[in-house]
Amino acid sequence: MDWVLVMPQIPSEPSRHRVAVWRQLRKAGAVPLSSGVWALPAGPAFQADLDRAGELCRKGGGTFAVIDAAPRDEATAALIRDTFAVVRLDEWAEFMADCGKFDAEIAKEIGKAKFTFAELEEEEQSLERLRRWYRDLKKRDVLELPEAKAADATLRDCAAVLDGYAEQVYQAVHGGEGE
Repeated sequence: MDWVLVMPQIPSEPSRHRVAVWRQLRKAGAVPLSSGVWALPAGPAFQADLDRAGELCRKGGGTFAVIDAAPRDEATAALIRDTFAVVRLDEWAEFMADCGKFDAEIAKEIGKAKFTFAELEEEEQSLERLRRWYRDLKKRDVLELPEAKAADATLRDCAAVLDGYAEQVYQAVHGGEGE
């Protein structure tokens, strides 16, 4: 796998420019390898985010160097790949935890018999946020880690839980009337 190394140089003040670049690089899926050096898989899927990070860097008075890189040996390739994988695993774990919170929230609402369209709409928005997050994580996970499959199944379970809750809301509001 080929990588790009990204080296943003941004004045320390005001810090908002540095933070904006770091956020954009993280959004792209870049991982820090060492102080001031980030790695990102080479490929067109990441180019728009990389371009945006460069714009933010230059806007903050900095420079933005991007270097195409192919590791020379397996140890170097493993270092970059493993660093990238650790960050992705953390992201998948956080996603799964949020899916658990989503399920718990719906269970709480069912336990309180809070069957309102307003609550249903709020939960639908939460599920949509999880779906967007999943798509973002999937885009960054070029290693195709097994955790992505588990996350996909969990997201489907969340959708099924929401569907069950929606049915209960409709039953409560319409009192068993036809749809």
